Amino acid sequence: MFAGAPQYLVSGLTQGAAYGLIGLGFTMIFNTTGIINFAQGEFVMLGGMLSVCLLGVGLPLPLAIVLACLATAAIGGLMERLAIRPIAGAPAINAVIITIGVSILLRGGAMLAFGKDTHALPAFSGTAPILALGAAIQPQSLWVLAVTLALLAALKLFFTATIQGKAMLACSCQKKAASLVGISVARMALLSFAISGLIGATAGAILAPITMTAYDVGMMLGLKGFAACILGGLGNPFGAAAGGLVLGVLESFGAGFIASGYKDAFAFVVLLLLLFVKPSGLFGKAGVERV
Repeated sequence: MFAGAPQYLVSGLTQGAAYGLIGLGFTMIFNTTGIINFAQGEFVMLGGMLSVCLLGVGLPLPLAIVLACLATAAIGGLMERLAIRPIAGAPAINAVIITIGVSILLRGGAMLAFGKDTHALPAFSGTAPILALGAAIQPQSLWVLAVTLALLAALKLFFTATIQGKAMLACSCQKKAASLVGISVARMALLSFAISGLIGATAGAILAPITMTAYDVGMMLGLKGFAACILGGLGNPFGAAAGGLVLGVLESFGAGFIASGYKDAFAFVVLLLLLFVKPSGLFGKAGVERV
């Protein structure tokens, strides 16, 4: 019965690492602005689709991915500047509705620009599987895990060793106090959207060789990333990454041992059951009120 468990574990960790990155993007914006950005899935889609487009015009794969991630970061910054900042001070629900509108706009624009076809990036280092512990591990899976760990380490360094990172942390704790000591809350919000776009695009680029990409992949990936964010504890960056891994593994084992047709539903059912027991998520703090 458990003969395929190692393979399901590898598959779940790979997918879960991507969910964690997407959830991390949600957390970056939420901590700084208090907004849930439902266009995060479209950042993931843009990372994959722009990489495919730039590769198609003759750029080397590494350069295509870097430029796609930077372009998506710029789009994230523009989103904050043009759509979020003008309604500063409005109820948070207004901003959430706007992010949904931006999501629809980006998805429709991608459909017009790139078409409805499904695309894939070439694997970063070949497709020959590596046999280990009863599982066939694709080299791209190792890339996904390695890039996820590298981004987490970079963000940890950013938050602990840079002025901008500490300013973002201050905004996440108390925006009014941060502004009183000279921190530009608006600039930190802009930076959070740009970093969130960069993280989402990176997730889309490293996943594209495995799951392929299309103009509409962002919707489900965004929901999974949001679920990872909630599972790990909303507002906890590294909890979001851990929640993504848990969600990916549960989803993979559910598909393998129960039914693959219920793969998506199984992950959300497990999430709901957990939140009934621990509403703050696995690593969230119960009873915390944002002011």
